[in-house]
Amino acid sequence: MTPADALRRIAFLLERAREPTYRVSAFRTAAHVVEGLSDAELERRIRTRTLTDLKGIGAKTATVVLQAHAGDEPDYLADLKAQHPPTALEGAAGELRNALRGDLHTHSEWSDGGSPIREMALAAIGIGHEYLALTDHSPRLTVANGLSAERLARQLDVVAELNAELAPFRILTGIECDINADGTLDQTDELLARVDVVVASVHSELRAPASQMTPRMLAAVENPHTDVLGHCTGRLLVERTQRGGKQQKPRPESEFDAEAVFRACVEHGTAVEINSRPERLDPPSRLLQLAADLGCEFAIDTDAHAPGQLDWQGAGCEKAAVAGITADRVINTRTADDLLTRSEG
Repeated sequence: MTPADALRRIAFLLERAREPTYRVSAFRTAAHVVEGLSDAELERRIRTRTLTDLKGIGAKTATVVLQAHAGDEPDYLADLKAQHPPTALEGAAGELRNALRGDLHTHSEWSDGGSPIREMALAAIGIGHEYLALTDHSPRLTVANGLSAERLARQLDVVAELNAELAPFRILTGIECDINADGTLDQTDELLARVDVVVASVHSELRAPASQMTPRMLAAVENPHTDVLGHCTGRLLVERTQRGGKQQKPRPESEFDAEAVFRACVEHGTAVEINSRPERLDPPSRLLQLAADLGCEFAIDTDAHAPGQLDWQGAGCEKAAVAGITADRVINTRTADDLLTRSEG
């Protein structure tokens, strides 16, 4: 384990344990600094004990660097692992989690996530994923710094470079596309055709009556570009902080004809997302059971906005197991190539 890897792993575990952001950032910043040093410069800094002269390296992070460079597991990392062991999933939920090959709904600092694409990918590799779909927001969601067509096109080039570096791991290109009030998707058809994964989600006018919300969602589900229907009810179970510090209060479910929408998902091959974020856990159990009974396929996703959140899929697996959903009905148990073949079909 390199010093940078050790620092990133500590940041990941701190984030998973929901430690304060400043603590997570300290280790992530130190990883950036160390990774930017040549081998010779790192050796010199260690030999002359001048690591802490570097901006972004403090006493704790310097100790991690020294111990990892010596080939040892850093004490800080060992203590964290002992204090916050991963929760083992049992039975059907554990089998589902073991079958997952990737995550189809994640965000980076390009929109409202907190980390670079590369860090998200490295964290995904660290928990055993084969791929990660990068689905930053579409332009209409300005509060989340949604990507214009031009920015999304630039992101596709960045992802291509990272895929060459990180192979065989694969970053799938994608977008979380707003479903407009008329049911159209908030991005050009040309770009939607270029990306690997389109997650279509409602983010506005969430209190509209079912008479408006149902046809809106049906149009999006029927769109040939849509692969996944994201967090279908839009509910928020607890207050959360948005980009820029704005507080979002808990929010009830949107009203729509769930049976009609889920039947359309089956007909058009659109997977229903099981969103594993603790403030969402969407769909609610009764709607998830309905979707399962109607024959829907699913994507168990984290909607991660930071590397440590990529480990949240267990909650979605537990919900899926209770509903009797098996791995063959979860599209992200498939290989990346099989997923892309499914999308093209």
